[in-house]
Amino acid sequence: METDTPRPDSLAAMRLGWFGRCPRCGEGRLFGRFLKMNAACPHCGQSLEPYRADDAPAYFTIFIVGHVVVPLVLLVEKWGEEPSLWLHAALWLPLSVGLALYLLPRIKGAVIALLWAQRAGVPPLASGRGYTPPQRHWPAAPRPC
Repeated sequence: METDTPRPDSLAAMRLGWFGRCPRCGEGRLFGRFLKMNAACPHCGQSLEPYRADDAPAYFTIFIVGHVVVPLVLLVEKWGEEPSLWLHAALWLPLSVGLALYLLPRIKGAVIALLWAQRAGVPPLASGRGYTPPQRHWPAAPRPC
């Protein structure tokens, strides 16, 4: 359902994706569940299938969490008198997991929106009639129980 409406710039699209909104209309939700992307925007019908974030959000999340947590660990080690292992586990495990769970869907939304804004994953138009997705020639994967 691609139209000739102008696309927002990459930063505006990433901002919408960060908040889990459709990069086209800003109204529909990108995700049906925690990290499960909708096939299309429920509000405007924009197809989201061609835009696959793959492993990029996980890499960015690990990078950011590592750069936040490791300096804090080193600061506590230097500042304190070598805290015990249970104190480290009580502090850094929940912080790392919580920060990763907070950032991962937001980064995934921003990456998908950036791909949408840059038209990545969508072949150039051969004619002026619009984009039609390629036909799949394999059976759909079975859904998990």
